Amino acid sequence: MQDVKLFSGTSSRALAELIADHYGYSLGDLVLQRFSDGEMQPVINESVRGTYAFLIQSTYAPAENLFELLLMIDAAKRASAGYITAVIPYFGYARQDRKDKPRVPISAKLVANLLQAAGANRIMTMDLHADQIQGFFDIPVDHLKSEAIFMPFLESYMKENTVFACADVGGVKRARMYSKHFGKDLVICDKYRKRANEVEGITVIGDVKDREVILIDDIVDTAGTLCKATEALVEKGALDVRAVCTHPVLSGKAFETIESSRISEMIVTDSIPAKRFSPKIKILTSAKLFAKAIRNTHEHRSIEALFVDK
Repeated sequence: MQDVKLFSGTSSRALAELIADHYGYSLGDLVLQRFSDGEMQPVINESVRGTYAFLIQSTYAPAENLFELLLMIDAAKRASAGYITAVIPYFGYARQDRKDKPRVPISAKLVANLLQAAGANRIMTMDLHADQIQGFFDIPVDHLKSEAIFMPFLESYMKENTVFACADVGGVKRARMYSKHFGKDLVICDKYRKRANEVEGITVIGDVKDREVILIDDIVDTAGTLCKATEALVEKGALDVRAVCTHPVLSGKAFETIESSRISEMIVTDSIPAKRFSPKIKILTSAKLFAKAIRNTHEHRSIEALFVDK
């Protein structure tokens, strides 16, 4: 069996070190050099000929993180790596997965094309914004689910009056998995947007009076949707609202919005490194999940066992 080499880009260094630690290997020697004008050149300082190369890099903004990953893939391909897997804990541009208005790009498809053109043989990621993005690729995609991280943690939060909610209609499937797993009711928050990142209003569908609500979402960006959903839930009689979100983008004034909101706690993963500390935000690591998936991939074993419902 071919050797495994784990490499990290600059955007996911802390997470990659944890993944390597759980895997039982050290990260490979890869450095990012820059020309004086800022042009990037990833350099792999060890042989990868014939190896299973796992390149770990989340592609959150700025776009340099994505481009760095593409250059890492190209470097590994030209160094004759046997099999290249791009491990992308947070897959950027996934929210642009369709034409929802005239004359806009389908950016998620473009990113898929770029990764394949660079030379990736496989993609490993977690909680894509839409499952169908897997169909944008003509190579295997290991789509891990954060439920394997969150559900065991949430066991201690379950009470008789607990109910799950989704922050918008698009998240019904994800929230239903939690409600079904724990045997709890499901509430839907139906939102209306005027434009991207700006919520006009939210309607709560379901009974939350005297309930403790756990809001489920995949991405928290400005936190406007979650905080307005929380306000709507509290106005309907909810006793407590906490949020569970996979990817903490947290742009703009997100931290201030969360800290001044009525959300009691927000639980996220480390797919994107924390910009700063917040007393309301708790971070759970995804390192063990990715380490197991990498091992199963290398040993040609199914990753099905890593899903909670299995």
